[in-house]
Amino acid sequence: QVQLVESGGGLVQAGGSLRLSCAASGRTVSDYVMGWFRQAPGKEREFVAGISSRGGSTAYADSVKGRFTISRDNAKNTNYLQMNSLKPEDTAIYYCAADKTVFGSRRSTYASNYDYWGQGTQVTVSS
Repeated sequence: QVQLVESGGGLVQAGGSLRLSCAASGRTVSDYVMGWFRQAPGKEREFVAGISSRGGSTAYADSVKGRFTISRDNAKNTNYLQMNSLKPEDTAIYYCAADKTVFGSRRSTYASNYDYWGQGTQVTVSS
């Protein structure tokens, strides 16, 4: 069983930056695809970014390309989401997720393909 804990959320002004972390425990996730999703009030959960097990492949939602960067440190069993140039529309609860199968640029954008989820961290961007 894998437990995921997100941290790093908070309140930031538009144009600012935040770095989210997702720490895994229970077993190593070095062979797992890791992803970030977000859910704003009244909206469905949406894909933000994903990264392959070794970090060689990544995928991003169009809305965050060029602003967000996903990375991972398998030695620390942790992955990160660096968020720059934040906009009010980025306000949401951000969830970390782990998929024990293979990375795919399309496959890894679907929440249903992920096996484990964190509890989420709130990101609020003020205008």
